[in-house]
Amino acid sequence: MPVFRFAPSPNGQLHLGHALSALLNSDRAREASGRFLLRIEDIDAARCTPQFEADIYRDLAWLGLRWEEPVRRQSEHLPEYEAALSRLTDMGLVYPAFLTRGEVKARVAAVEQAGGTWPRDPDGTPLYPEDDRHRSDKERRDLMSQGLRHAFRLDMQKALELIDGDLFWTETGGSPDPESGTARILADPSRWGDVILSRSDAASSYHLSVTVDDAAQGITHVVRGLDLFEATAVHRVLQVLLDLPEPIYQHHRLILGPDGRKLSKSGASTGLATLRDQGLDLGDIRRLVGL
Repeated sequence: MPVFRFAPSPNGQLHLGHALSALLNSDRAREASGRFLLRIEDIDAARCTPQFEADIYRDLAWLGLRWEEPVRRQSEHLPEYEAALSRLTDMGLVYPAFLTRGEVKARVAAVEQAGGTWPRDPDGTPLYPEDDRHRSDKERRDLMSQGLRHAFRLDMQKALELIDGDLFWTETGGSPDPESGTARILADPSRWGDVILSRSDAASSYHLSVTVDDAAQGITHVVRGLDLFEATAVHRVLQVLLDLPEPIYQHHRLILGPDGRKLSKSGASTGLATLRDQGLDLGDIRRLVGL
């Protein structure tokens, strides 16, 4: 049976972009006689709040959505992410990374000021330097024993060496060409460099937790925004390494603001709560998001 999900983070108010994603998932599930699940991605304890979570339930109910209970909350499944991280560690694919954001930023700036270029991931973020990847085990142990803060990163080069052949995912239209229909997309995880899997302020990264979650919930169809199109390459490499099933993907268009940028949770003018207070109803919201 097809299984779809909507997975917001309770770190701000839902906006029209979230409405489009939630409605599309619910519509697709109904059309396929499938299941529609809700997941609360609250692994970032510093930014996620119970009030924002309550607001999510209220906004989705206002949109007429119904989801299965119980709702999966990431904060209740930390051992599952830790187990996945341990498995990758046992495979020799994880290393502690000690450079701070400030140190990386300074190094990038120095290279670029000297006329050089620094490789960046598809989101435009500079790739992490290779220093920590090449440290000896003894040096890593010494740094960790000193209490130096660190994150755990995936050694992408080693990971790809373990995978036989190219990686692909199935994309069912909508991106990058709306007229393309279903296609097999070549995934290139190397463009992301050594992604973070865990850090001191979050037991699991978005990439690791979403991959584990989708498998645990039996998600067969991932319908999400076009801003996560390229990130699918990272999720595919983790799925293969962890022997997890491959969902079918659909990356939908984004709802843009007046400035031409995708909507953010800080933009109250497009918040669902604000629109509801202005007297709009479900029909209005569906028209606003093009449904």
